[in-house]
Amino acid sequence: MFWGCDLEANSSGMGKPVILPKIRDQRFITVRRGGSLQDDDHRLLAIWAADCAQHVLHHFQQARPKDDRPRRAIDLGRAWARGEITWGEARTAAGHANAAARDLSGAGRHAAYAAGQAAAVGHVAAHELGAAAYAIKAARAAAAEDEREAAGRLECQWQRAQLPHEIRELVLDDQRLRNELCWFAFDC
Repeated sequence: MFWGCDLEANSSGMGKPVILPKIRDQRFITVRRGGSLQDDDHRLLAIWAADCAQHVLHHFQQARPKDDRPRRAIDLGRAWARGEITWGEARTAAGHANAAARDLSGAGRHAAYAAGQAAAVGHVAAHELGAAAYAIKAARAAAAEDEREAAGRLECQWQRAQLPHEIRELVLDDQRLRNELCWFAFDC
């Protein structure tokens, strides 16, 4: 029923993080494309995803302080939400953030993927959960081995505290539905 959250090959054959259901949830498709997602809620999803990614960005910046691709992706995801750029520009930045992750491992890699997912929300709203899940993975990876589960729960709780009321139930239901795909990141 769903694609996994780990790396999948895209149409160009290059790996990229994928966290989308094979059967798209109509609640994450905009009204003008036949779904039920209103533009205001789409923008809120993008801002929340950017908040999730930014919260763990320091893990990437510690590994690569001179590489601004993930930060730029987060910034452009927010710019899309404000109506300042097209979703295509933000999606391009998402690809650059994913490329920044390729030769890293651990918390830095997951933080860059979180940024890429956040920037892609303007293109496909369901990427909101990818930003959150990768941010939780980054928090877990940065913690001492015996503190990883607790660190993931704390990150998940922080994310939920940031959810705007207007999209809270939508995101929480999405987490419930896709939790297994996302390394059970949302068991908090």
